[in-house]
Amino acid sequence: MPKTAFHLIYPKRRTTSVVFASPHSGRDYPQWFMDRTQLDGMTVRSSEDAYVDRLFSAAPQMGAPFLQAGAPRAFVDLNRSADELDPGLIEGVRPTGHNPRIASGLGVIPRVVANGRAIYKGKMALSEAQDRIDTFWRPYHAALLAQMDQAFAQFGEAILIDCHSMPNEAMDSVARAGGRRPEVVLGDRFGASASAAVVDRIEAAFRGAGLVVARNTPFAGAYITQHYGRPKYGRHAVQVEIDRALYMDEATLTPHPHFDEFRVVISGVVAQIAEIGRPAQMPLAAE
Repeated sequence: MPKTAFHLIYPKRRTTSVVFASPHSGRDYPQWFMDRTQLDGMTVRSSEDAYVDRLFSAAPQMGAPFLQAGAPRAFVDLNRSADELDPGLIEGVRPTGHNPRIASGLGVIPRVVANGRAIYKGKMALSEAQDRIDTFWRPYHAALLAQMDQAFAQFGEAILIDCHSMPNEAMDSVARAGGRRPEVVLGDRFGASASAAVVDRIEAAFRGAGLVVARNTPFAGAYITQHYGRPKYGRHAVQVEIDRALYMDEATLTPHPHFDEFRVVISGVVAQIAEIGRPAQMPLAAE
């Protein structure tokens, strides 16, 4: 098994209602899993949000907790409901109506990685799937809920920034002729998971860093934003997708030579987002 369900990096002093989380950047692939998959080491990582945890690593310095997945997405997908079980992969599971994520092989235990490439040669037992959910999915979400609850208790609101990356080709269908391609996509489920005021300020932070921002197309948010976003009750959840081509070579899964420079840019954005949830009378303490 991967060594841990999650990593939680906590600030020395919590000064903001913002919680940062990265559910898809886990890269601890057990050898037995690699022996079982029919994919090579590079291909099995193609669905991973590689290095997103490093991009947003400044969050604790800005007074915000940062929750990171310990298990990789190909092993268990934390951005799915625990009951999104794929009958095409898991023995004993019956179809329960059409679910496009399950149908495409991207349930809570993924059947495929990017471009529909199958992870396994056969099926797995339901008991194995449930063990992964109990060991990794449930602890991650328990930790995430606890951080949201703590933020709400301390500040009267909670703002979740769900950090992801997207393939460069994902924007091919939405890029406008003659204009710059969107480099960041903010997903608020078309206003259902966060207030317009919160999303406007998040967008302004990315635009202020010189990045081109789109909303909800082609990514509006999945289980995490749907489950944790309750803006009517002071709980906001926004999915952030960043173009991988900005900071890494997608073919080799290696950071660009200018990765650290881009991380500085994102650190500035993180600081601005943290400010959204900081009471006016509580300045950021020097580290």
